[in-house]
Amino acid sequence: MSELTGNRIRTTATKLGLPHLAETINEYTRRADEGKMGYLDFLDLVLSEELAVRDDRRFRQGLRLSRLPHHKTLDEYDFSFQPELDPRKIKDLATLSFVEAKANAALLGPPGVGKTHIAIALAVAACRAGYSIYFTSLDDMVRNLKKAAEAAGRLTSKLGSYLRPSVLVVDEVGYQPLERAEANLVFQVISKRYEKGSIILTSNKTFSEWGQVFGDEVLATAILDRLLHHCEVVAINGPSYRLKNRLKAIERETEVA
Repeated sequence: MSELTGNRIRTTATKLGLPHLAETINEYTRRADEGKMGYLDFLDLVLSEELAVRDDRRFRQGLRLSRLPHHKTLDEYDFSFQPELDPRKIKDLATLSFVEAKANAALLGPPGVGKTHIAIALAVAACRAGYSIYFTSLDDMVRNLKKAAEAAGRLTSKLGSYLRPSVLVVDEVGYQPLERAEANLVFQVISKRYEKGSIILTSNKTFSEWGQVFGDEVLATAILDRLLHHCEVVAINGPSYRLKNRLKAIERETEVA
């Protein structure tokens, strides 16, 4: 490829919004020459590489906008520490068929068993697959919606933050009891997302205790009715990872002393 042709391709690629192609055209042509590629094979190489670069860029941008506290994956989850949890259930969720069906997933169990880790890992997988995601604790969501409700004309806009994403992760349901007005805001989110987008939630309370969490049995039933109609429920009833790590730290400190 002549220098003139290379420069012309780089200029055209930049105008088309393909900066990676502009930077790597010489590498592509080298690989084509070494592989003795035909025209169609070379075109397939360029388009495949550009698509991979664009997908990775979209993935990283999606993670930045997601507000996930970290980006842990299922590979980092220690299933051996939770022998009562069937890994197949989590791997089935990781296929994201529930997201495609606009269904929900609920992870229940005591503090420290890895509910949030799994929820985030599923969200990262969904983001990798091209779905938009958003993470919030229930407490933060309620506080933001209350603030918006108190300001004229802002509630609809703030609700949109929780309705637009394909996957909404709601963490720590049940850690703080809600007033009825707060529970009603949660109901609005659950109701408006019903069969339109997926929710992944974590809770330290059983569903039978949600009446106490939401301060109203009737409202809690209405929330559960919509949430559980299409929902995969996973109960994790093992020991706490955080307690395990803390006990190990104490043991090390004792040995040093």
